[in-house]
Amino acid sequence: VQLQASGGGLVQAGGSLRLSCAASGIIFEADDMDWYRQAPGKQREWVASIGSRSSTKYADSVKGRFTISRDNAENTMYLQMNNLKPEDTAVYYCNVIGTQIWGQGTLVTVSS
Repeated sequence: VQLQASGGGLVQAGGSLRLSCAASGIIFEADDMDWYRQAPGKQREWVASIGSRSSTKYADSVKGRFTISRDNAENTMYLQMNNLKPEDTAVYYCNVIGTQIWGQGTLVTVSS
């Protein structure tokens, strides 16, 4: 079982990034998935979730700027991040909800 997160990088405030989370070893289409993030010196916080039928939920801090989606044919989940702010700087992790299955994290750095 593996989750591989990618797509992080350095971007200026107001810019965009798209994160990917490729899954293997799970029945991806049956699993609810989410993104978390952890900023330096802070606790990991929930960002967004997507159900197996693609229902979505967002943290207030990212609502209207981030979009979570999934492609079951590709066993991949995405996080489109627009209008990025310096406070979005963090390591972003993907997770199978209800499990301890986590991706390795991908670093997003937003410069002001």
